[in-house]
Amino acid sequence: MKDSAKSMSPLTASSIPCTINGQEVSLNVPPAKRLLHVLRDDLAMTGTKRSCDIGRCGACMVMVGGVPVNSCLTMAYQCSGKSITTIEGVSAAAGGIDPIQRAFLEEGGFQCGYCTPGMIISVKALLDHTPDPTPLEIEEALSGNICRCTGYGGIKRAVQKAIEWRKEAYESESIGD
Repeated sequence: MKDSAKSMSPLTASSIPCTINGQEVSLNVPPAKRLLHVLRDDLAMTGTKRSCDIGRCGACMVMVGGVPVNSCLTMAYQCSGKSITTIEGVSAAAGGIDPIQRAFLEEGGFQCGYCTPGMIISVKALLDHTPDPTPLEIEEALSGNICRCTGYGGIKRAVQKAIEWRKEAYESESIGD
């Protein structure tokens, strides 16, 4: 082992500047701490769920720089200088409930609800970048999210309803201009 590696402590915390749900923060975390644990344990943002810890279920999905990532696989230091959006930030940005969340409620896009925050994050990331996605793009965007309770019918209907509502909102804004 090299001397420099021996002298590095895995417990030495460092300051990580980032933006979480629109608020600038400086996180003081050890280098081996994952984003999921910072959000849930340090910041009490429990909407982001812990499940598989290996990036296969999507329950821990958040957006980093507008891109959906598994927070169970993302080291906190990787978020330095970046913008993080959690499920709490989705509703806060909407000033209440986001249309995607409302669509999930109205279309029964959940059963137990444990996977729902991750699903909503994935859908939001998709629609923010692709306002009118194809069915294949929707399927691809949700491929990192697993729901063990539903048959995905309600989830797919919720995504379609959210797309329709966004189109209607865009058209009414365009007419008002």
